[in-house]
Order: sequence, then C-alpha cells, then structure tokens
Amino acid sequence: MAKPVDIGSKRLISLAPNAWVQWVTGNPQVRASQLLDAEFQWISRESDVIVKASSPEHQEFLILNELQLRYDQNMPQRMRNYVALAEEKYNLSAYPVLINILPPPSTVTIVDCYDKEFMGLKARQDYRVINLWEVEAELVLEQPLPPLFPFVPILFGGGSESKLRSAVQALRADQTLNQLEPLLAFFASFVLEIPLIQQIMRWDMTVLRESPWYQEILQEGLAQGIQQGIEQGIEQGIEQGIEQGIEQGIQQERRGSLERILKLRFSEIPVEISVRIQALTLEQLEELMATALTVNSLDEFTQHLPN
Repeated sequence: MAKPVDIGSKRLISLAPNAWVQWVTGNPQVRASQLLDAEFQWISRESDVIVKASSPEHQEFLILNELQLRYDQNMPQRMRNYVALAEEKYNLSAYPVLINILPPPSTVTIVDCYDKEFMGLKARQDYRVINLWEVEAELVLEQPLPPLFPFVPILFGGGSESKLRSAVQALRADQTLNQLEPLLAFFASFVLEIPLIQQIMRWDMTVLRESPWYQEILQEGLAQGIQQGIEQGIEQGIEQGIEQGIEQGIQQERRGSLERILKLRFSEIPVEISVRIQALTLEQLEELMATALTVNSLDEFTQHLPN
C-alpha cells in the first residue's frame, strides 16, 4: 500500500525551515533548529506547526505557525491559548504568527491580538498576522521561498498563467517539491480556468485529498449544507426533521459542490442544467463530481446527466 503524500503545513515548512522562520519574523538572523510536536490536550490541528528557532539577540525561542484557510473570528482566543500551552510545554518564549490563506468576507475584520478585561483584570496576547493575498508572488519566486510556491496563484500578482508556469517550473526543478504540484493546481483553481490548469500541470485528486485545506473546504460545504437541511427539516416537522435534515443537507452540499466545480470550469451554468442537478440523488451527485472535473465542455457534461 502506497504511503499517503504529505502536503500539509508541517511538510511545507520543513522544505525550507530557515527561509520560513526568517520570513515570518522579518529577521534574517533567525535560524530554525527543530520542528516540534504541536499537539496539546485541547488543541491539535494539521495547520498548527511549532518551530524551535534561535537568534543572536533572543537565543532559543518558539515560532508558532497557524496556517488558516479563512480567518476565524475565534482566532484571537485560540492564539492566546496556543501560546500559553506551547510556552508551558517547552519552557521557551513564543513568537506566534497567523497566516491567512484566503481573504474573508468584507464584513469580517482581521485582528492581531487578544485583548480582554474582566473585573478589572486584563489579558492580552499579540501575534503577527500575514495575509497571503497581500504577499507579492514575484518576491516569493525570486527569494525563493519554497513553502509558499503552492500558494503563488492566490498571492498578490500571482493570478496569471505566466506566474503559474513559473511556480510549476520551480516545483519541478527540485525533486523534493514535485509532490506539491496538485496543491498548486488546487489553489490555481481559485483564480484560473481548470482546463488551462490541466494543460499546464497534473491534477491529482488522490494526492489533493491529503491536503488539510482541501478537506477543510469540503467540511465547510458539508456543514453549511447540513445546517440548511436541518433548518428545512425543522420546518417540515420535529419528529422527522433532524434525520431528514441531515440527509437533505448532505445532498445540498453535494449539489453546491458540483455546481461550484462547473462554474469554476465553464463560468455560467444554464438554468436547465441547474434544475436537473437539483433532481439528482446523492449517489448520482457523487458519481458526477469526478465527471465534472474531466469533461471538456458543458455539453459533454450534460450527456452524463440522467434522463
């Protein structure tokens, strides 16, 4: 049995730990010495990475890296907890960094500290925030900064065919980086047409499913679908509402995912196709997910729709 490909946060940082710690701290004198266990009793996620580092000025310290697909408004408290647990476990001072991958809705404000007062007592935890959409793609490729190569399409100035080709070339030039190509394809799909991406590089769903960010997007869609289904179910009646709601929610999530794939690939979906998708069973929806990624046109996809 083949070993699963590791394309998570820890794997990315391990590709160039010194370049990474210098980038997140903004200090060229910082050196990475070890990637540590980031699992705690109450916190454990693949997006959390702790690096033991050192510098002439600060000696040994921890760099806490939190790579977040989308900013979570509970993140300030999470970062506060994360710092306290890490400093207690390793008995070293910590430099926490939050890296946001995709921009949040315009109604969400990203903050860089936890700040709370209760009964005259204050608690505060600062942390550095890096928003990838504000990081220049050209600088990442020039430095170079290999852990960020898969994110090039969503970086500032990175959403073009030429930048994608440059990132692919950079990954293929180093044997230790070539497994990251499907992850690069995944983030390229947010800004470029999938047929173009498939012409330039390989799209390997088997590898991509190992990505925590791919799984997070799937779970996010599933959670939204289940919630919508439960709400619909409650309206239909309490007795059967939850059971039917969960089933309807899963189907709703699959319909939404299928339509998102089609929109990414072919821009607009005709109303008649959307109506036919709404009538599909869960089994039919799951079969058509793979079809939607491989067909060359909407007409070809329509031929696979059940009558």
